[in-house]
Amino acid sequence: MKNIIQNINKAFDHRIRLGIMSVLMVNESADFTSLKEILGVTDGNLASHAKALEVENYIVVEKQFIGRKPNTKYIATKAGKKAFQEHIEALEKLISGQ
Repeated sequence: MKNIIQNINKAFDHRIRLGIMSVLMVNESADFTSLKEILGVTDGNLASHAKALEVENYIVVEKQFIGRKPNTKYIATKAGKKAFQEHIEALEKLISGQ
């Protein structure tokens, strides 16, 4: 087994970031409130982990107003989807012992 953890991406090492990317891999986008409810996290936790993914250019954040209410929407980038897929594949190899 040659460097089995080489492709495990540190950007996805926290469960909240893993959750954000998991949701965005199967949905075109997700808004702040939906992600918060799905993941069961606080506003601050979600915001800080989303920011970490945004800094890596793994997600794009779109802010707008719907009526008078602010709305924040998250979208996985092409690079983010690729990096996350590689991370999942590395985890699967680690688990299977390949």
